[in-house]
Amino acid sequence: MTDGTRPDAALSTASAPSGRHAVVIGGGLAGLTAALALADAGVRVTLLEGRPRLGGLAFSFRRGDLTVDNGQHVYLRCCTAYRWFLDRIGGAALAPLQDRLDVPVLDLDRPEGRRLGRLRRDALPVPLHLGRSLATYPHLSLTERARVGRAALALKALDPADPALDAQDFGSWLAAHGQSARAVEALWDLVGVATLNAVASDASLGLAAMVFKTGLLSDPGAADIGWARVPLGELHDRLARKALDSAGVRTEVRSRVTSVSTNENGGWSVQVPGERIDADAVVLAVPQREAYDLLPPGALDAPERLLDIGTAPILNVHVVYDRKVLTRPFVAALGTPVQWVFDRTEASGLKHGQYLALSQSVAQDEIDAPVAVLRERYLPELRRMLPTARDAEVLDFFVTRERTATFAPSPGVGRLRPGARTKAPGLYLAGAWTATGWPATMESAVRSGVGAADAALSALGRPRPSRLFAFEETASRPSPGDIPRPPGRRPDVTGASVRGGIR
Repeated sequence: MTDGTRPDAALSTASAPSGRHAVVIGGGLAGLTAALALADAGVRVTLLEGRPRLGGLAFSFRRGDLTVDNGQHVYLRCCTAYRWFLDRIGGAALAPLQDRLDVPVLDLDRPEGRRLGRLRRDALPVPLHLGRSLATYPHLSLTERARVGRAALALKALDPADPALDAQDFGSWLAAHGQSARAVEALWDLVGVATLNAVASDASLGLAAMVFKTGLLSDPGAADIGWARVPLGELHDRLARKALDSAGVRTEVRSRVTSVSTNENGGWSVQVPGERIDADAVVLAVPQREAYDLLPPGALDAPERLLDIGTAPILNVHVVYDRKVLTRPFVAALGTPVQWVFDRTEASGLKHGQYLALSQSVAQDEIDAPVAVLRERYLPELRRMLPTARDAEVLDFFVTRERTATFAPSPGVGRLRPGARTKAPGLYLAGAWTATGWPATMESAVRSGVGAADAALSALGRPRPSRLFAFEETASRPSPGDIPRPPGRRPDVTGASVRGGIR
């Protein structure tokens, strides 16, 4: 057709009601957020996603009778934007938070019976909320524990937004503040590798300071952990699509955008095979390399900087046993290649046995290893770690690989991350890799979508929907674990409003 529209599109550009129109390119968390926020403000929205599903890198797929997440994603109570997103799509109850932070840590270099330590908080103000846990943490010496406390206080005094911190690496800062190699392994990297996808020596001090200040040193409940008790596809695809439909968003999957350009009316034209879609605003919510390919000339002063933002892989190892071998929802490990292990039995739909997922960040050395090699490496480690696994039969073993799971949080990455606005009026950027101040987590992705929508609404002259920014209020609300409850009342495990990271 000469106008570029498809005759079967119920909400095509030609037949849709008049008014401001925005196109969001990319159906990951950033794009979903931007689309919902714009639609909530009364903007007509078209969401285009090249894959056959929504959710970006936080998705599910079928393997026989199992529903498998591509990787384990968790969030923290301080992830107020992602918590808003869960509320917005009606999924809060499906991804509850712990009442209080409690992380079991097994050190396989210690004798059996003396391997377990715990990182947990008390209902005390910062920094006393972690005092008892740190004082009794068996994986560090008394001297190391005292030095950790002093380093934490020094970290609390840093400003993560200071550009000078972005140029430094976290490992050097820790060494300068008396942290031993053991302390880095057993504490700082235990948290940092899972949230930053980098060891301390390879991570920006600015991003590391942001993670530890926000998660552990801002509010007693900030680091309480939440994760989906259902497949991620239930949240980020099915429920998200339902929310988009209810908001009036036209959602097109399997629609890969080939070009973005200005049109003769001063607006924007987005080209997909068989259709040209005209819009007043466009949000590019795609990975940085794809954004580089779609950006029109002059949109950024130095677009090549997007290509300088490195990427880091995450490997996920999936094991199905014929019986239960892990009695906890999850466990972290030291003295072994295994990092974090999660029980995904119920979420996957498995009826008999147990399904464990190992989340392995900083996986550059293993991301392309054959499955047989990974099986030989990880099954013996699980037998070392979980005594019941020694007599259990392995019913299935497979891996999922995300070679570009996150942007690399290397020193200097902050100056490469662009903001939501471009130099091209009406064109905006979103994605966990943009300048949110957060590492590559679900929280960063949602915040970027909010930022892009906010910038677009300002330019379009549309008021911001009040509920879009409700997540800013949740950060100051009390943590459920600190609120007295009447006897017999079920704890509000979802928190006040209810996960790149482990993401």
